[in-house]
Amino acid sequence: MTDALVEISFDRVCLPFVNWEDIFRQQQKKLQNFIRKRVANKEDIEDLAQMTYLEVLRNCHKFSGASKPETWVFGIALNLIRNHYKTHKGQYLTDVLNEEDTYDLTHDNDPCHIIENAQLLRIAMASIENFSPQIKEMLSILVERDGSYQDVAAVLNIPVGTVRSRLSRVRESLKNSTGL
Repeated sequence: MTDALVEISFDRVCLPFVNWEDIFRQQQKKLQNFIRKRVANKEDIEDLAQMTYLEVLRNCHKFSGASKPETWVFGIALNLIRNHYKTHKGQYLTDVLNEEDTYDLTHDNDPCHIIENAQLLRIAMASIENFSPQIKEMLSILVERDGSYQDVAAVLNIPVGTVRSRLSRVRESLKNSTGL
């Protein structure tokens, strides 16, 4: 795979001190995991990883060295993921879990998993109880009413950017409290 990709890069003048093939080899697993955290479909993960490699090699002449090459590669991957969601938005709204996945989620009778999930839920609920009323309202709009960030912003009369930053802090707080 990388041999064919490297041939593409010869058409462009890339910085000589960056060995993209080595970076691809070293970062392959991290890149796959990075994409996997953001995209559920296995085929899409593989496609996005390959598209990332292609974009890096097509645009290596634009890499100025202002950041680490790995950072630049992951930035390209993130942009491709965003574009992927924009172009496939309808697909994700209508996707459903297959029967096997649904069964696994609803019929997990392993006592260890049941206890662990119950503990995590108790911890998360206790953390949510400590949030301000405005944060609780924000979560209620998003989760219970299936609202959007724009809906939250309109109800609470705050900018959408504020909604995003507050939710980011809420997610971080919940991650810290649950240990995930």
